[in-house]
Amino acid sequence: MLIDCAGVPEVLVIATGSEVGIAAQAVNSLNGAGRRVRLVSMPSTEVFDAQDESYREAVLPRAVTRRLAVEAAARQTWWRYVGSAGRVIGIDRFGASGKGAEVLAHFGFTADNVVQQLRGLLEG
Repeated sequence: MLIDCAGVPEVLVIATGSEVGIAAQAVNSLNGAGRRVRLVSMPSTEVFDAQDESYREAVLPRAVTRRLAVEAAARQTWWRYVGSAGRVIGIDRFGASGKGAEVLAHFGFTADNVVQQLRGLLEG
């Protein structure tokens, strides 16, 4: 875990790479507003999957079904961790070019969008 909350999380955020910083801004904002959000940095799904069940359950408790994954790559791998009720911010196509920050914003990789997606999960 990178950022935890007091008590049982209302929602889990899983991020990797440069998207961890964006997710951290969103998580800190919501936790500061009284929500309970946990941020998990998962740089390697293979390493996570190789851990024992008690570790995986401690990090991503099954009881917390509201989940969001954030990675500037294909979304398909992340459904396994967020479940059918979760959300994934990712990119499933090629061909975008431009300034890095503008391309990331175009695909929703901003703290504001992460907050919006999390609010949708919390209110849904």
